[in-house]
Amino acid sequence: MSLSFLLIISAVILLLAYRFYGRYVYKKFGLNDDHPAPSHTHRDGIDYEPSKPIVVLGHHFASIAGAGPIVGPIIAVTFGWIPAVIWILVGGIFFGAVHDLGSMASSLKSDGKSIGVIIRNQIGIKGKQLFIIFSFSTLILVIGVFSDIIAKTFVSNPGVASASILFILLAIAFGVVNRLVGNRKVAFIILTVVGVILMYYFVYLGMQLPFVLDYKIWILALLGYAFLASVTPVSMLLQPRDYLNSFLLYGMIIAAVLGVFVSNPDIQMSNEITISNENLGYIFPVLFVTIACGAISGFHSLVASGTTSKQLDKESDAKVVGFGGMLIESFLAIISVGAVIVLTKGEYTARLAGEGPVSLFSTGLGGMISTLGVSENFAVGFVALTVSAFALTTLDTCTRLARFTLQEYFEDVPQPVAQFVAKNRFVSTGVVVIFSILLLLSGEFTTLWPIFGSANQLLAALALLTIAVWLIKKKVNALFVTIPMFFMFTVTLASLGLFAWKNFQDEVYVLSLIASLLFILAISLMVLATKSLKKEVKEPLKAL
Repeated sequence: MSLSFLLIISAVILLLAYRFYGRYVYKKFGLNDDHPAPSHTHRDGIDYEPSKPIVVLGHHFASIAGAGPIVGPIIAVTFGWIPAVIWILVGGIFFGAVHDLGSMASSLKSDGKSIGVIIRNQIGIKGKQLFIIFSFSTLILVIGVFSDIIAKTFVSNPGVASASILFILLAIAFGVVNRLVGNRKVAFIILTVVGVILMYYFVYLGMQLPFVLDYKIWILALLGYAFLASVTPVSMLLQPRDYLNSFLLYGMIIAAVLGVFVSNPDIQMSNEITISNENLGYIFPVLFVTIACGAISGFHSLVASGTTSKQLDKESDAKVVGFGGMLIESFLAIISVGAVIVLTKGEYTARLAGEGPVSLFSTGLGGMISTLGVSENFAVGFVALTVSAFALTTLDTCTRLARFTLQEYFEDVPQPVAQFVAKNRFVSTGVVVIFSILLLLSGEFTTLWPIFGSANQLLAALALLTIAVWLIKKKVNALFVTIPMFFMFTVTLASLGLFAWKNFQDEVYVLSLIASLLFILAISLMVLATKSLKKEVKEPLKAL
């Protein structure tokens, strides 16, 4: 079978899913434009700021994508490319898109607040506190890891650093001019065309003007940038940078598809399915934890209910941004799989061990893009730069999200100091940055990273649990949410249980304890959710 055929079939399935299942899910969540969105009712020019659907989609997609839909699927091909493709398509449509749109919808109906606050409203204050502690810890871990990855990338490839700095300056200029332009459609289109042209020019210019700094200085500079990005108005930096950066990824996807059609490579990898792997473990539950972004990712719930819901101009925009954004990411995950299944299983295994997933993706996809008439070095560099740009997007979005979770945690604490942290974005962001620096100095994130996949999917299960409780209390049939929820709890609890036991046997007691605590956290929130639904369960039973 040719790779072109796989891309066509996948694209058709995803488009049909958006057209039919997306409309069904949208209606089930009760979204409509009868009431103004939180971006209007709570508009503050800092976090709550209505914007055009295409701009919000750019921010949302740039934030949720990152390197996730590239790294996870490529590693998961170890078990076989067929199960990877099936999980991406089934997971993206029936799990991830429902999860993302549900997180966005419940936030829109709760004044743009995050999943943590929705848990407080639906399950109780204890549930909120447990969830926020978990999500805050996860976000700090992500900030630390991505700061390290980006700093090392900038040190090894100073041209990427230069291009990234130019992107930031361009985004600020774009944001300023866009605010002057206002809602004039033609002017916005012209501004977008000019911005995208300059962005691609800066790819070339950045490579010609490398900017060299020491690793530690880059770490401090990146966290300083993340601080500024978190406290400045979204329309000044976050929205325009993510909007313009999204065209990098759109461009890469289009170039990849065209490159596949021109080169028309056949799938060389066998159809063999591997049940277990010495390093990864068994296909269940590892496959469903390894492929997170691209199928379903708990991090998406923090973005959807954290930054995105505060920028939607109207509720109906949530379908294209939430449901549509997830399916675009699923297609990117299919492309990631396609970049490596043109190799034999032996070639794939050897190169994955030697190069790593990002490099393997860049060289594989770059080779196909080069058939369009550009040099292979430029094509590979363009793909690598795109991945790096989205890692930077994840960094500043995570910082803002961590600030939100910290503020929402302390808003229920009456002490003056707690209220000061809850209401002052500069102080709360400063706390986030300090925690990130301490984590980086300790180096603990390198030890904790192996369980991040399980923690991320647990976050997805908890978000689905929250959405299900919200729907059930509204007397809405939540079966389309509870089925994915139970599956994700099964996957994550099995994964955490196996991880805890393996590390206990290996005498790595710290990791075993962390995995056990996450396991207990999930069970505790399920118990709290069940208690909160006592009335809804008892009433139908009495009627019988």
